[in-house]
Amino acid sequence: MPSTVSTQIQLAARPTGWPTNDDFRTVEVEYSAPSEGEVRVRNEYVSVDPYMRGRMNDVRSYVAPYALGERIVGGAIGRVVVSNAPELPVGAIVLHQHGWSDVIQADASTFRAVPEMPGVPLSLRLHILGMTGLTAYVGLTAIAHLQPGDTVFVSGAAGAVGTAVGQIAKLLGAARVIGSAGTPEKVALLTEKYGYDAAFNYKDGDVRAQLAAAAPDGIDVFFDNVGGDHLEAALDVFNDGGRAALCGAIAGYNTTAPTPGPDNMANIITRGLALRGFTLAGYLDLAPEFQQKMAGWFAEGRIAYDETIVEGIERTVDAFLDMMRGANTGKMLVRIAPEGGSSAA
Repeated sequence: MPSTVSTQIQLAARPTGWPTNDDFRTVEVEYSAPSEGEVRVRNEYVSVDPYMRGRMNDVRSYVAPYALGERIVGGAIGRVVVSNAPELPVGAIVLHQHGWSDVIQADASTFRAVPEMPGVPLSLRLHILGMTGLTAYVGLTAIAHLQPGDTVFVSGAAGAVGTAVGQIAKLLGAARVIGSAGTPEKVALLTEKYGYDAAFNYKDGDVRAQLAAAAPDGIDVFFDNVGGDHLEAALDVFNDGGRAALCGAIAGYNTTAPTPGPDNMANIITRGLALRGFTLAGYLDLAPEFQQKMAGWFAEGRIAYDETIVEGIERTVDAFLDMMRGANTGKMLVRIAPEGGSSAA
């Protein structure tokens, strides 16, 4: 079995404020033939996600920070190209968390085989049919306890998780779903494609005032991907007994000074609100339930999605930086060119 060279992206320095290209480096790693129990996988898509920014800081979190001089790990999907493990033969499609590389070689136990779905892009396994969709489902059901007839507000609604949240909320019986986004085009997409009943551009003015206008009868559920002024706005318009699923706080990921807290936290007490943060690792037992429901919704044509795709492993950092600045609609992905060919399909 031949050796091969893998192009990988490592964390070179811990960012201060907004990350730059100088915080990363591209290296080549040579793999010899796989040892017993190992497989070599050529990635087809690599994921870039907001949570990765937090792992670049050397602080306590729900998962260990990235180590300097080591590959950025995260979601990816590819095909086995060389195998020394009978359970994962050549050609098998696998999901894994080995992250930012075009080729990865590791123990077969670190990969999960998934069936190919005719007519369905492999990339969807990294978002609406995978962890992104599951994150939306868990937040709405296990965390916010969505009830039929609820009014739901979603911050950062045009991103990968937000587009999933709006659709799943309506499918689970929400009466009204409201979203925020950062461009007029994204605002239009929310209402025209993703089933949102109302949406607003948070860059157009005071978020509190815009949400109050969009939710004259208040909200019951808040799915937060942003934090900051969006959380403050939600606290203003919550109905009694409202519930928040706190999934992300991208507004503060690149700040260098302490961010002031909401000035209306007393509403949590007076309105009997429940605000709960979550990460997906504690709720993976809900994956079979989600997958069964999502498979049905998808087969019925009730699920829409968008992808923003950047070509080539060498542009992974650019994709990550663009995603952090909101340049993506839906899921941001890096597509890896097939060996010896173009990635254009």
